[in-house]
Amino acid sequence: MTDARFEDGREAPLNLGALDPDDLQVISSLCQDAVFPATEMTWDRRASRFGLLLNRFRWEEGAAHSVAPERVQTVLAIDTVQSVATSGIDRRDADTILSLLSVTFEETDAPAGHVLLTLAGDGAIRLTVEALEVSLKDVTRPYRAPSQKTPGHPD
Repeated sequence: MTDARFEDGREAPLNLGALDPDDLQVISSLCQDAVFPATEMTWDRRASRFGLLLNRFRWEEGAAHSVAPERVQTVLAIDTVQSVATSGIDRRDADTILSLLSVTFEETDAPAGHVLLTLAGDGAIRLTVEALEVSLKDVTRPYRAPSQKTPGHPD
């Protein structure tokens, strides 16, 4: 007898990739209103990889999210990162919780460009990349949203 696995449940984890701006729009919409502590972002300069551990709202649940709102921990990883710039973020404050509004790509010299992570409250992270290569992977089971609310919906 084997133990049940996360993949066997109805809550199939997301594991998506984006290599062009259209794919990135899908990832951006799934990351909308994700929250994370400022301490949960890292840049591995050697591997040219930037990552965030997000608490993502499960927008893909459709109408079900209004009845039992859920979040899931997700890794958003951006590869081929050459430099990182931030604005409006104090990474030293462990209590700072950031909210991700969107993830976009601005091409500069094809295929290079900037991945822009826009945060609530005028914060932003700009990643200079050799090429667009982004992945989004759920890493925990979904859990009931602590607020019991859907972001942007008054209850």
